[in-house]
Amino acid sequence: MASGGGEQFPPQRQERQPGKEHEMEPTPQFTSHDYKPSGKLQGKVALVTGGDSGIGRAVCHCYVQEGATVAFTFVKDREHKDANDLLQILMQAKASNVKDPIAIAVPDLGYDETCKKVVDEVVNSFGRIDILVNNAAEQYKCSTIEEIDEARLERVFRTNIFAQFFITRHALKHMKEGSAIINTTSIVAYKGNPELLDYTATKGAIVAFTRGLALQLVSKGIRVNGVAPGPIWTRLIPASFSEEEVKKFGSEVPMKRAGQPIEVAPCYVFLACNHCSSYITGQVLHPNGGAIVNG
Repeated sequence: MASGGGEQFPPQRQERQPGKEHEMEPTPQFTSHDYKPSGKLQGKVALVTGGDSGIGRAVCHCYVQEGATVAFTFVKDREHKDANDLLQILMQAKASNVKDPIAIAVPDLGYDETCKKVVDEVVNSFGRIDILVNNAAEQYKCSTIEEIDEARLERVFRTNIFAQFFITRHALKHMKEGSAIINTTSIVAYKGNPELLDYTATKGAIVAFTRGLALQLVSKGIRVNGVAPGPIWTRLIPASFSEEEVKKFGSEVPMKRAGQPIEVAPCYVFLACNHCSSYITGQVLHPNGGAIVNG
């Protein structure tokens, strides 16, 4: 994970969103020998959307290492291998007193009925939700706003922000004082990105959603925060950009490289852990390789 410049990754391209992690070269790093768990989430139940790969996979793995029982969603009929691979990884990582993780296949998380079914399955399996991580997302490049038609705009907004509203409204019925909600936004919400215009708009909406929801739930003792990653090596990258862009991905930040999912996941552990972040709500952490935002 040392800093560097020039070519970052081998040229590669995946033709369909949200991509497949097992087809990437190199495979994103979801764990590290340097990460030392200490039972921060012992006995907690966590739901992570889009958890089968990338940042979601690293979060699930860290949560299990910290003693949490984990449920995660993945896209039905497109992400089964990544999801099954992660289930095996989590089973090996969990302690004997932690319940087995579950993977929930969803056709489209951007609809209220689907989100209700996800929450119901988690509650039927584990009885409650202590930590909700809204992480599922997709993105598409564009050169001009004219390329973004109504269908695409609705698609991106449904996956990236509608789903956060829907799953949160159902999960809250099963969350109590001391629970935590963590929303994945992005550096593009702060710096903008002309080639990811609709995606950027959803990520800005997530920042506002996080701040407003935090104020709404503070009286109930439920904390709401966000994480705004910079350029992170996930399956969205080869599924979104050209081979030439993939080669140089991440070189624009001060550290001159892309980050790995395991470099982001500890933010989610910190924000989920009450004895680490009990006085933090309505805030966003910025693991982005040194880019200055809101300066």
